[in-house]
Amino acid sequence: MRNNIVHPGADELTYEIREIVDVGRKLENFGVEMLWENIGDPVAKGEIVPDWIRNIIQKTIADDDKSFGYSPTKGLLETRKFLVEMRNKEGGTQITEEDILFFNGLGDAISKVYTYLNKNARVIGPNPAYPTHSSAEGAHAGSHHIAYNLNPHRNWLPDIDDMRNKIKYNPAVAGILIINPDNPTGIVYPKPILESIVDIAREFDLFIISDEVYSEIVYGDTKFTSLSEVIGDVPGIAMRGLSKEIPWPGARCGWIETYNKETDKVFERYVKTLVDAKMLEVCSTTLPQWVIPEVFSDKRYSEYLKKKSENYSKKADIAYKILSKVPGIIAPKPNGAFYMSVVFEDGVLSNGQTLPIENKKAKELVEELVGPPHERGKQDISPDKRFVYYLMASTGICVVPLSGFNSDLYGFRITLLETDMDVFENTFNTVAEKIKQYVKS
Repeated sequence: MRNNIVHPGADELTYEIREIVDVGRKLENFGVEMLWENIGDPVAKGEIVPDWIRNIIQKTIADDDKSFGYSPTKGLLETRKFLVEMRNKEGGTQITEEDILFFNGLGDAISKVYTYLNKNARVIGPNPAYPTHSSAEGAHAGSHHIAYNLNPHRNWLPDIDDMRNKIKYNPAVAGILIINPDNPTGIVYPKPILESIVDIAREFDLFIISDEVYSEIVYGDTKFTSLSEVIGDVPGIAMRGLSKEIPWPGARCGWIETYNKETDKVFERYVKTLVDAKMLEVCSTTLPQWVIPEVFSDKRYSEYLKKKSENYSKKADIAYKILSKVPGIIAPKPNGAFYMSVVFEDGVLSNGQTLPIENKKAKELVEELVGPPHERGKQDISPDKRFVYYLMASTGICVVPLSGFNSDLYGFRITLLETDMDVFENTFNTVAEKIKQYVKS
Protein backbone atom coordinates (compact mmCIF):
# COMPACT_ATOMS: atom_id res chain seq x y z
CA MET A 1 0.00 0.00 0.00
CA ARG A 2 1.05 3.62 -0.42
CA ASN A 3 1.39 3.94 3.37
CA ASN A 4 2.11 1.38 6.02
CA ILE A 5 -1.22 0.86 7.81
CA VAL A 6 0.08 -1.74 10.28
CA HIS A 7 0.22 -0.67 13.93
CA PRO A 8 3.81 -0.74 15.29
CA GLY A 9 2.65 -2.99 18.12
CA ALA A 10 0.79 -5.48 15.92
CA ASP A 11 3.25 -8.31 16.61
CA GLU A 12 2.59 -8.03 20.34
CA LEU A 13 -1.07 -9.01 19.95
CA THR A 14 -0.90 -12.70 20.79
CA TYR A 15 -3.34 -14.81 22.80
CA GLU A 16 -2.14 -18.39 23.08
CA ILE A 17 -5.14 -19.31 25.24
CA ARG A 18 -7.36 -19.18 22.16
CA GLU A 19 -4.75 -19.69 19.44
CA ILE A 20 -4.07 -23.22 20.70
CA VAL A 21 -7.70 -23.99 19.86
CA ASP A 22 -6.92 -23.89 16.11
CA VAL A 23 -4.68 -26.92 16.51
CA GLY A 24 -7.17 -28.57 18.85
CA ARG A 25 -10.00 -28.18 16.34
CA LYS A 26 -7.93 -29.82 13.63
CA LEU A 27 -7.20 -32.72 15.96
CA GLU A 28 -10.90 -32.92 16.79
CA ASN A 29 -11.70 -33.15 13.08
CA PHE A 30 -9.27 -36.08 12.87
CA GLY A 31 -11.27 -37.90 15.54
CA VAL A 32 -9.34 -36.94 18.69
CA GLU A 33 -11.79 -36.40 21.58
CA MET A 34 -10.76 -33.08 23.12
CA LEU A 35 -10.86 -31.95 26.74
CA TRP A 36 -10.55 -28.16 26.72
CA GLU A 37 -8.41 -27.06 29.66
CA ASN A 38 -7.19 -23.94 27.92
CA ILE A 39 -9.78 -21.32 28.80
CA GLY A 40 -11.24 -20.02 32.06
CA ASP A 41 -14.95 -20.24 31.29
CA PRO A 42 -16.75 -21.82 34.27
CA VAL A 43 -20.01 -22.07 32.31
CA ALA A 44 -18.41 -24.04 29.48
CA LYS A 45 -17.04 -26.49 32.06
CA GLY A 46 -20.44 -27.10 33.59
CA GLU A 47 -20.70 -24.65 36.48
CA ILE A 48 -24.34 -23.85 37.15
CA VAL A 49 -25.59 -20.33 37.86
CA PRO A 50 -27.89 -20.63 40.92
CA ASP A 51 -31.63 -20.40 40.28
CA TRP A 52 -31.99 -17.46 42.64
CA ILE A 53 -29.53 -15.42 40.56
CA ARG A 54 -31.35 -16.43 37.38
CA ASN A 55 -34.62 -15.31 39.00
CA ILE A 56 -33.18 -11.88 39.83
CA ILE A 57 -32.07 -11.44 36.22
CA GLN A 58 -35.42 -12.62 34.86
CA LYS A 59 -37.33 -10.34 37.22
CA THR A 60 -35.19 -7.35 36.21
CA ILE A 61 -35.98 -7.98 32.55
CA ALA A 62 -39.69 -8.56 33.21
CA ASP A 63 -40.37 -5.63 35.53
CA ASP A 64 -39.91 -2.89 32.93
CA ASP A 65 -37.77 -1.91 29.96
CA LYS A 66 -35.01 -0.16 31.93
CA SER A 67 -32.48 -2.92 31.28
CA PHE A 68 -32.93 -2.54 27.51
CA GLY A 69 -31.88 1.10 27.44
CA TYR A 70 -28.64 3.03 27.67
CA SER A 71 -26.88 3.49 30.98
CA PRO A 72 -24.93 6.65 31.87
CA THR A 73 -21.37 6.75 30.53
CA LYS A 74 -19.79 5.87 33.89
CA GLY A 75 -22.45 3.30 34.68
CA LEU A 76 -25.73 3.28 36.61
CA LEU A 77 -25.53 5.73 39.50
CA GLU A 78 -27.43 3.39 41.85
CA THR A 79 -24.99 0.57 41.16
CA ARG A 80 -21.93 2.77 41.51
CA LYS A 81 -23.20 4.06 44.86
CA PHE A 82 -23.79 0.49 46.00
CA LEU A 83 -20.27 -0.58 45.02
CA VAL A 84 -18.78 2.48 46.74
CA GLU A 85 -20.58 1.66 49.99
CA MET A 86 -19.45 -1.97 49.77
CA ARG A 87 -15.81 -1.06 49.06
CA ASN A 88 -15.57 1.68 51.68
CA LYS A 89 -16.73 -0.73 54.38
CA GLU A 90 -13.48 -2.64 53.82
CA GLY A 91 -11.54 0.33 55.15
CA GLY A 92 -8.51 1.74 53.44
CA THR A 93 -8.70 4.39 50.74
CA GLN A 94 -12.22 5.72 50.36
CA ILE A 95 -13.85 6.34 46.97
CA THR A 96 -16.99 7.97 45.59
CA GLU A 97 -19.31 7.01 42.76
CA GLU A 98 -17.27 9.30 40.51
CA ASP A 99 -14.30 6.96 40.96
CA ILE A 100 -16.09 4.02 39.28
CA LEU A 101 -16.26 3.50 35.52
CA PHE A 102 -18.03 0.58 33.86
CA PHE A 103 -16.79 -1.23 30.74
CA ASN A 104 -17.99 -4.00 28.46
CA GLY A 105 -16.05 -6.59 30.40
CA LEU A 106 -12.52 -6.29 31.72
CA GLY A 107 -11.14 -6.97 28.25
CA ASP A 108 -12.60 -3.63 27.22
CA ALA A 109 -11.21 -1.97 30.36
CA ILE A 110 -7.74 -3.43 29.81
CA SER A 111 -7.71 -2.26 26.21
CA LYS A 112 -8.69 1.29 27.16
CA VAL A 113 -6.28 1.52 30.09
CA TYR A 114 -3.27 0.77 27.88
CA THR A 115 -4.46 2.35 24.63
CA TYR A 116 -4.83 5.78 26.22
CA LEU A 117 -1.51 5.79 28.02
CA ASN A 118 1.18 8.01 26.56
CA LYS A 119 2.99 5.72 24.10
CA ASN A 120 6.28 6.34 25.92
CA ALA A 121 4.83 5.32 29.30
CA ARG A 122 5.28 1.67 30.20
CA VAL A 123 3.55 -0.57 32.73
CA ILE A 124 5.64 -3.39 34.17
CA GLY A 125 3.72 -6.60 34.84
CA PRO A 126 4.25 -10.14 36.08
CA ASN A 127 6.08 -12.98 34.33
CA PRO A 128 4.18 -15.23 33.60
CA ALA A 129 1.66 -12.65 32.42
CA TYR A 130 -1.99 -12.80 31.47
CA PRO A 131 -1.74 -12.13 27.71
CA THR A 132 -4.63 -9.67 27.51
CA HIS A 133 -2.60 -7.35 29.73
CA SER A 134 0.87 -8.03 28.33
CA SER A 135 -0.25 -7.90 24.69
CA ALA A 136 -2.23 -4.69 25.14
CA GLU A 137 0.62 -3.03 27.02
CA GLY A 138 3.23 -4.13 24.48
CA ALA A 139 1.05 -3.12 21.53
CA HIS A 140 0.41 0.38 22.88
CA ALA A 141 4.16 0.97 23.17
CA GLY A 142 5.14 -0.89 20.00
CA SER A 143 7.62 -2.89 22.05
CA HIS A 144 7.76 -6.15 24.00
CA HIS A 145 6.09 -6.10 27.41
CA ILE A 146 8.36 -5.39 30.40
CA ALA A 147 8.00 -7.92 33.21
CA TYR A 148 9.10 -8.67 36.75
CA ASN A 149 9.53 -12.31 37.75
CA LEU A 150 7.16 -14.51 39.72
CA ASN A 151 9.22 -17.25 41.38
CA PRO A 152 7.85 -20.81 41.07
CA HIS A 153 10.33 -21.96 43.72
CA ARG A 154 8.64 -19.60 46.21
CA ASN A 155 5.02 -20.48 45.39
CA TRP A 156 5.00 -17.86 42.62
CA LEU A 157 5.70 -14.91 44.92
CA PRO A 158 6.89 -11.86 42.97
CA ASP A 159 10.59 -11.09 43.07
CA ILE A 160 10.46 -7.64 44.66
CA ASP A 161 14.17 -6.98 44.09
CA ASP A 162 13.79 -7.84 40.40
CA MET A 163 10.78 -5.51 40.16
CA ARG A 164 12.58 -2.66 41.87
CA ASN A 165 15.72 -2.96 39.75
CA LYS A 166 13.81 -3.07 36.48
CA ILE A 167 11.86 0.02 37.49
CA LYS A 168 14.97 1.83 38.70
CA TYR A 169 16.90 1.27 35.47
CA ASN A 170 13.99 1.76 33.09
CA PRO A 171 12.73 5.34 33.49
CA ALA A 172 9.95 4.72 30.94
CA VAL A 173 8.08 2.62 33.51
CA ALA A 174 5.16 4.67 34.81
CA GLY A 175 3.02 1.96 36.38
CA ILE A 176 3.03 -1.47 38.01
CA LEU A 177 0.52 -4.20 37.15
CA ILE A 178 -0.46 -6.89 39.62
CA ILE A 179 -3.06 -9.61 39.01
CA ASN A 180 -4.43 -10.64 42.38
CA PRO A 181 -5.43 -13.48 42.59
CA ASP A 182 -3.14 -14.25 39.70
CA ASN A 183 -3.86 -15.73 36.31
CA PRO A 184 -2.09 -18.01 35.29
CA THR A 185 -0.42 -19.07 38.56
CA GLY A 186 -3.21 -18.96 41.16
CA ILE A 187 -1.13 -17.03 43.71
CA VAL A 188 -2.87 -14.60 46.07
CA TYR A 189 -0.54 -11.72 46.94
CA PRO A 190 0.19 -11.56 50.69
CA LYS A 191 -0.44 -8.18 52.29
CA PRO A 192 3.27 -7.50 53.07
CA ILE A 193 4.13 -8.09 49.40
CA LEU A 194 1.44 -5.64 48.32
CA GLU A 195 2.72 -3.08 50.80
CA SER A 196 6.23 -3.47 49.35
CA ILE A 197 4.88 -2.85 45.85
CA VAL A 198 3.05 0.26 47.05
CA ASP A 199 6.29 1.49 48.63
CA ILE A 200 8.10 1.05 45.29
CA ALA A 201 5.33 2.92 43.45
CA ARG A 202 5.55 5.75 45.96
CA GLU A 203 9.35 5.89 45.73
CA PHE A 204 9.41 6.11 41.94
CA ASP A 205 6.21 8.17 41.54
CA LEU A 206 4.27 5.44 39.72
CA PHE A 207 0.64 4.33 39.63
CA ILE A 208 -0.61 0.79 40.25
CA ILE A 209 -3.09 -1.36 38.32
CA SER A 210 -4.56 -4.28 40.25
CA ASP A 211 -6.67 -6.77 38.29
CA GLU A 212 -8.93 -8.23 41.01
CA VAL A 213 -11.48 -10.08 38.89
CA TYR A 214 -10.83 -13.27 40.92
CA SER A 215 -11.03 -11.52 44.30
CA GLU A 216 -13.96 -13.68 45.47
CA ILE A 217 -12.27 -16.96 44.52
CA VAL A 218 -9.74 -17.46 47.31
CA TYR A 219 -9.42 -20.63 49.34
CA GLY A 220 -7.63 -22.50 52.09
CA ASP A 221 -6.29 -20.28 54.84
CA THR A 222 -5.46 -17.52 52.36
CA LYS A 223 -6.83 -14.02 52.84
CA PHE A 224 -7.36 -11.66 49.95
CA THR A 225 -6.15 -8.07 50.41
CA SER A 226 -7.56 -5.51 47.98
CA LEU A 227 -5.53 -2.66 46.54
CA SER A 228 -7.77 -0.16 48.34
CA GLU A 229 -6.62 -1.57 51.71
CA VAL A 230 -2.91 -0.89 51.12
CA ILE A 231 -2.56 1.82 48.47
CA GLY A 232 -2.53 4.76 50.88
CA ASP A 233 -1.87 7.97 48.93
CA VAL A 234 -0.51 6.31 45.74
CA PRO A 235 -2.60 6.68 42.55
CA GLY A 236 -4.13 3.42 41.41
CA ILE A 237 -6.75 1.47 39.50
CA ALA A 238 -8.50 -1.72 40.62
CA MET A 239 -10.34 -3.87 38.08
CA ARG A 240 -13.41 -5.92 39.02
CA GLY A 241 -16.07 -7.85 37.12
CA LEU A 242 -18.84 -10.47 37.05
CA SER A 243 -17.40 -13.01 34.63
CA LYS A 244 -15.81 -15.39 37.12
CA GLU A 245 -17.67 -15.15 40.38
CA ILE A 246 -21.35 -15.35 39.35
CA PRO A 247 -20.19 -16.68 36.75
CA TRP A 248 -21.47 -14.56 33.87
CA PRO A 249 -18.71 -14.05 31.28
CA GLY A 250 -21.26 -13.39 28.57
CA ALA A 251 -22.58 -10.36 30.44
CA ARG A 252 -19.44 -8.44 29.41
CA CYS A 253 -19.59 -6.41 32.60
CA GLY A 254 -16.52 -5.06 34.35
CA TRP A 255 -15.53 -1.85 36.05
CA ILE A 256 -12.52 0.02 37.36
CA GLU A 257 -12.17 1.81 40.66
CA THR A 258 -9.70 4.70 40.69
CA TYR A 259 -7.84 5.79 43.82
CA ASN A 260 -6.22 9.10 44.73
CA LYS A 261 -6.59 10.78 41.36
CA GLU A 262 -6.81 14.15 43.09
CA THR A 263 -3.27 13.71 44.46
CA ASP A 264 -1.62 13.76 41.03
CA LYS A 265 -2.71 16.06 38.19
CA VAL A 266 -1.22 13.86 35.47
CA PHE A 267 -3.00 10.76 36.77
CA GLU A 268 -6.21 12.77 37.14
CA ARG A 269 -6.00 13.83 33.48
CA TYR A 270 -5.32 10.25 32.44
CA VAL A 271 -8.44 9.02 34.27
CA LYS A 272 -10.48 11.74 32.58
CA THR A 273 -9.19 10.45 29.24
CA LEU A 274 -10.59 7.00 30.06
CA VAL A 275 -13.97 8.56 30.84
CA ASP A 276 -13.86 10.62 27.64
CA ALA A 277 -13.02 7.51 25.61
CA LYS A 278 -15.92 5.64 27.16
CA MET A 279 -18.20 8.57 26.41
CA LEU A 280 -17.56 8.06 22.71
CA GLU A 281 -19.14 4.60 23.05
CA VAL A 282 -22.17 6.02 24.93
CA CYS A 283 -22.30 3.33 27.65
CA SER A 284 -21.56 -0.20 28.82
CA THR A 285 -23.95 -3.16 28.96
CA THR A 286 -26.96 -2.19 31.08
CA LEU A 287 -28.65 -5.39 32.32
CA PRO A 288 -25.83 -6.75 34.52
CA GLN A 289 -25.39 -3.34 36.13
CA TRP A 290 -29.03 -3.39 37.25
CA VAL A 291 -28.73 -6.77 38.97
CA ILE A 292 -25.42 -6.22 40.79
CA PRO A 293 -26.86 -4.61 43.96
CA GLU A 294 -29.56 -7.25 44.42
CA VAL A 295 -27.25 -10.19 43.76
CA PHE A 296 -24.32 -8.94 45.84
CA SER A 297 -26.51 -7.96 48.81
CA ASP A 298 -28.47 -11.23 48.88
CA LYS A 299 -27.55 -13.29 51.96
CA ARG A 300 -27.26 -16.37 49.72
CA TYR A 301 -24.42 -14.83 47.74
CA SER A 302 -21.71 -15.11 50.41
CA GLU A 303 -22.66 -18.73 51.03
CA TYR A 304 -22.57 -19.42 47.30
CA LEU A 305 -19.08 -17.93 47.04
CA LYS A 306 -17.92 -19.86 50.10
CA LYS A 307 -19.04 -23.20 48.64
CA LYS A 308 -17.45 -22.36 45.31
CA SER A 309 -14.11 -21.56 46.96
CA GLU A 310 -14.28 -24.76 49.02
CA ASN A 311 -14.80 -26.73 45.83
CA TYR A 312 -11.76 -25.14 44.16
CA SER A 313 -9.73 -25.72 47.32
CA LYS A 314 -10.54 -29.42 47.19
CA LYS A 315 -9.54 -29.64 43.54
CA ALA A 316 -6.33 -27.65 44.13
CA ASP A 317 -5.38 -30.17 46.83
CA ILE A 318 -6.00 -33.09 44.47
CA ALA A 319 -4.09 -31.50 41.60
CA TYR A 320 -1.14 -30.64 43.85
CA LYS A 321 -1.04 -34.12 45.38
CA ILE A 322 -0.84 -35.66 41.91
CA LEU A 323 1.58 -33.29 40.19
CA SER A 324 3.92 -32.62 43.13
CA LYS A 325 5.09 -36.25 42.89
CA VAL A 326 6.20 -35.92 39.25
CA PRO A 327 9.97 -35.52 38.88
CA GLY A 328 11.29 -32.78 36.63
CA ILE A 329 8.55 -30.22 37.26
CA ILE A 330 7.65 -27.51 39.77
CA ALA A 331 3.91 -27.44 40.55
CA PRO A 332 3.05 -24.88 43.28
CA LYS A 333 -0.41 -25.29 44.76
CA PRO A 334 -2.76 -22.42 43.83
CA ASN A 335 -4.74 -20.62 46.51
CA GLY A 336 -6.87 -18.35 44.35
CA ALA A 337 -8.61 -18.17 40.96
CA PHE A 338 -9.00 -21.53 39.22
CA TYR A 339 -5.71 -22.17 37.46
CA MET A 340 -2.53 -24.07 38.17
CA SER A 341 0.77 -23.41 36.43
CA VAL A 342 3.43 -26.09 36.09
CA VAL A 343 7.08 -25.39 35.22
CA PHE A 344 9.57 -27.83 33.75
CA GLU A 345 12.91 -27.70 35.52
CA ASP A 346 15.89 -26.44 33.54
CA GLY A 347 17.27 -28.98 31.09
CA VAL A 348 14.30 -31.36 31.30
CA LEU A 349 12.84 -30.60 27.85
CA SER A 350 14.50 -31.32 24.52
CA ASN A 351 13.55 -31.38 20.86
CA GLY A 352 13.83 -35.17 20.66
CA GLN A 353 11.05 -35.97 23.12
CA THR A 354 7.74 -37.42 21.93
CA LEU A 355 4.58 -39.16 23.04
CA PRO A 356 2.96 -42.05 21.14
CA ILE A 357 0.07 -40.84 18.98
CA GLU A 358 -2.31 -43.55 17.80
CA ASN A 359 -4.24 -41.35 15.37
CA LYS A 360 -2.19 -41.26 12.16
CA LYS A 361 -3.49 -37.90 10.93
CA ALA A 362 -2.99 -36.36 14.37
CA LYS A 363 0.59 -37.61 14.42
CA GLU A 364 1.24 -36.16 10.96
CA LEU A 365 -0.15 -32.79 12.07
CA VAL A 366 2.07 -32.63 15.15
CA GLU A 367 5.18 -33.59 13.22
CA GLU A 368 4.31 -30.97 10.63
CA LEU A 369 4.14 -28.38 13.41
CA VAL A 370 7.24 -29.35 15.38
CA GLY A 371 9.35 -31.34 12.93
CA PRO A 372 10.14 -35.07 13.00
CA PRO A 373 11.57 -36.54 16.22
CA HIS A 374 15.29 -36.04 16.88
CA GLU A 375 15.45 -33.14 14.47
CA ARG A 376 15.54 -29.51 15.42
CA GLY A 377 12.15 -28.91 13.85
CA LYS A 378 10.44 -25.54 13.58
CA GLN A 379 12.55 -22.59 14.68
CA ASP A 380 9.64 -20.85 16.39
CA ILE A 381 8.29 -23.76 18.46
CA SER A 382 9.16 -23.37 22.13
CA PRO A 383 9.89 -26.60 24.05
CA ASP A 384 6.75 -26.31 26.17
CA LYS A 385 4.51 -25.75 23.15
CA ARG A 386 6.05 -28.87 21.65
CA PHE A 387 5.01 -30.83 24.75
CA VAL A 388 1.53 -29.31 24.64
CA TYR A 389 1.04 -30.40 21.01
CA TYR A 390 2.07 -33.96 21.80
CA LEU A 391 -0.16 -34.00 24.89
CA MET A 392 -3.15 -32.84 22.84
CA ALA A 393 -2.63 -35.31 20.03
CA SER A 394 -2.02 -38.30 22.32
CA THR A 395 -4.67 -37.62 24.99
CA GLY A 396 -6.98 -34.84 23.75
CA ILE A 397 -6.11 -32.71 26.80
CA CYS A 398 -5.65 -29.09 25.72
CA VAL A 399 -3.53 -26.96 28.06
CA VAL A 400 -1.71 -23.70 27.36
CA PRO A 401 2.11 -23.46 27.13
CA LEU A 402 3.54 -21.12 29.74
CA SER A 403 5.67 -19.44 27.08
CA GLY A 404 2.35 -18.14 25.72
CA PHE A 405 2.05 -16.05 28.88
CA ASN A 406 4.91 -13.70 27.95
CA SER A 407 7.24 -15.93 29.96
CA ASP A 408 10.76 -17.29 29.62
CA LEU A 409 9.70 -20.25 31.77
CA TYR A 410 8.70 -23.49 30.04
CA GLY A 411 5.60 -25.17 31.36
CA PHE A 412 1.84 -25.04 31.02
CA ARG A 413 -1.35 -23.74 32.62
CA ILE A 414 -4.24 -26.04 33.37
CA THR A 415 -7.61 -25.15 34.93
CA LEU A 416 -9.42 -26.40 38.04
CA LEU A 417 -12.79 -25.98 36.38
CA GLU A 418 -13.85 -29.52 35.52
CA THR A 419 -17.06 -30.23 37.47
CA ASP A 420 -17.02 -34.03 37.09
CA MET A 421 -14.58 -35.13 39.81
CA ASP A 422 -13.84 -38.46 38.16
CA VAL A 423 -12.92 -36.68 34.94
CA PHE A 424 -10.93 -34.11 36.93
CA GLU A 425 -8.77 -36.68 38.72
CA ASN A 426 -8.33 -38.75 35.59
CA THR A 427 -7.19 -35.64 33.67
CA PHE A 428 -4.49 -34.76 36.19
CA ASN A 429 -3.35 -38.37 36.55
CA THR A 430 -3.09 -38.61 32.77
CA VAL A 431 -1.11 -35.37 32.54
CA ALA A 432 1.24 -36.61 35.28
CA GLU A 433 1.86 -39.90 33.50
CA LYS A 434 2.37 -38.21 30.14
CA ILE A 435 4.93 -35.82 31.62
CA LYS A 436 6.92 -38.77 32.95
CA GLN A 437 6.65 -40.57 29.63
CA TYR A 438 7.57 -37.51 27.57
CA VAL A 439 10.61 -36.62 29.67
CA LYS A 440 11.96 -40.17 29.46
CA SER A 441 11.38 -40.54 25.68
